[in-house]
Amino acid sequence: METSVKSNHLAHLPAFADNPIVFLTVCTYGRRKLLDCDVAHELLHGLWSRSGEMNGWFVGDYLIMPDHLHLFVRAACESDKMSDWIKMWKSVSSRRLMRELNIDSPVWQEDYFDRYLRSSDSYRDKWLYVEQNPVRAGLVSDVGDWVYRGRVYDLAF
Repeated sequence: METSVKSNHLAHLPAFADNPIVFLTVCTYGRRKLLDCDVAHELLHGLWSRSGEMNGWFVGDYLIMPDHLHLFVRAACESDKMSDWIKMWKSVSSRRLMRELNIDSPVWQEDYFDRYLRSSDSYRDKWLYVEQNPVRAGLVSDVGDWVYRGRVYDLAF
């Protein structure tokens, strides 16, 4: 008798565009504050810079907070499944962060939050909210002062 495996993710609505932009939020395990450092920023940016060519996932704007990160991504026509791509960069970054920051595993929560964006207005509104995170958290007084952010590719609608 075959048993089915229940997914923790809800089924997605059909894509709103042929190639939608996805907004992702990924948290550290136990919301440990370990990402707001140059080591994590350079490591993640490097992985995401190569993921378009290697996995078919292109990262646009991103912002890294101490215990979570937000990124906007778009898949190429031929790409890994989103869950496989996320699992890959979480795995690679975990091993390197554990070694370079001398921390124990796990580094990342198993799950993540994803949302398909419907329009350029939706992207803009979500980014304006995201870039205020360091200000709301009291980490900086001006959004431009937060250095753990960037853009890998321009994901125009």
